[in-house]
Amino acid sequence: MTNRRRFLAISAAAFVLPGALSAQPVYTWQGTALGTHATLRLAHPDAKAISARVASEISRLEDVFSLYRPDSALSRLNRTGRLQAPPFELLECLSLAGAVYSATGGRFDPTIQPLWASYAEASALGMMPDAASLNDARARVGWDRVTLDTTNISMASGMALTLNGIAQGFIADRVAALLADEGLTNILIDTGEFRALGGHPGGGAWPVKLAAGGKVSLSARALATSAPLGTTFDEGAQVGHILDPVTGTPAPSKWREISVSAPSAALADALSTAACLFQSESDIKACLAAFDGAVLEAITAA
Repeated sequence: MTNRRRFLAISAAAFVLPGALSAQPVYTWQGTALGTHATLRLAHPDAKAISARVASEISRLEDVFSLYRPDSALSRLNRTGRLQAPPFELLECLSLAGAVYSATGGRFDPTIQPLWASYAEASALGMMPDAASLNDARARVGWDRVTLDTTNISMASGMALTLNGIAQGFIADRVAALLADEGLTNILIDTGEFRALGGHPGGGAWPVKLAAGGKVSLSARALATSAPLGTTFDEGAQVGHILDPVTGTPAPSKWREISVSAPSAALADALSTAACLFQSESDIKACLAAFDGAVLEAITAA
């Protein structure tokens, strides 16, 4: 399986009087977050301590959302099919996922994990999943069989959730909120999705370049880009990771890249993922209209 390069980069500056920013040195922290390389650059008198708090918050949220930490809330839910007293972050993220599921006609479905696992396991052997495996996985997909409230999350036997199409954006939103609480106003967070709180420290918006060309000016908004072939299951890089919950097959190669902006990174992340399964630009725009502030910023045909 091949993956697009993932990383975490955060740049932020405290609010200062014009001309004073250059007097404040930039502190750079590097480490690991969300399972990948992370860089945090802050211009703030308490930058070192703030960086430590950001790293701690990301790790705490990984304990909620990670599929690779065996004791995370999501891993425990997938193992037993039930989670009592779920973390409010998991409930909030799943509630948003359910809203996107409805607005996209089921194209965004967190219960896709059994299908994804079938492709990943076959890919590790240099193969594609056979029809029997796919049929078995498809029988365990369906958001309508998930129930959740403040006391309990449960789902049918054999089902499993993945939040890979929304959780990184959700975490970017949480980090932005933490930095805002620390008094920082000009923030750009890059987790593969972008979250801008305020504008560029030098004035104006943050200029975010798109891999397919062009750029989006980002201020107090989020931007997510999805590519059906950004992660692939085959050596030829033609079997993409965005799977159709209904057919069990990868998104058709109609789109090379789709970028969506929204008030939150979690929403932009989920909508850009689902957009890859639509057949026309007009249908994508009609879907986005269900969410205030969601905009199709760029779309590139394959």
